[in-house]
Amino acid sequence: MKFMIASDLHGSAHFTKQLLAQFEEKSCDKLLLLGDLLYHGARNDLPGSYAPKEVTAMLNGMSEKILCVRGNCDSEVDQMVMEFPIMAPYSQVIIGDRTLFLTHGHAITPENAPKLPKGSLFLSGHTHVPTFTEKEGVFYANPGSVSIPKCGSERGFLLLDSDAMTLSRFDLAGNMLENHQI
Repeated sequence: MKFMIASDLHGSAHFTKQLLAQFEEKSCDKLLLLGDLLYHGARNDLPGSYAPKEVTAMLNGMSEKILCVRGNCDSEVDQMVMEFPIMAPYSQVIIGDRTLFLTHGHAITPENAPKLPKGSLFLSGHTHVPTFTEKEGVFYANPGSVSIPKCGSERGFLLLDSDAMTLSRFDLAGNMLENHQI
């Protein structure tokens, strides 16, 4: 199964459209969203092509393929327009003997992560900076931001191939930037 993992869309229709084009091109099965879907947040400038209603329509059009957790910029008002749950502070997906732990990263961080079995993958967004680290057999990854990348990073997403247990980072044009065996 192929999981696309993305975070911090912040209401950008242009970049969300690019993300979803890659979802189709890469033949993904599920989209794991790590929060901050519609609102840009008080600390961020408006992203290019800010159009939360368009982002809502695009995501609702594939709601059966989405698993989402709440970001610090997501609210009950956002949930009212979304056709899939977005308000959970975290979620877990079990793949064989591995756990995928999904959270936005503003409350539950890699530094205060719950105890996870070796081979697990802790996924968080929030910082807008892509990262990949391993500590005591647990992998920690951040896809960066789809719309407002920081620290010179590129807009992008992660792709988890659960059959090969590889985690790859791509830019929105579909170019692989890094690849990890987990």
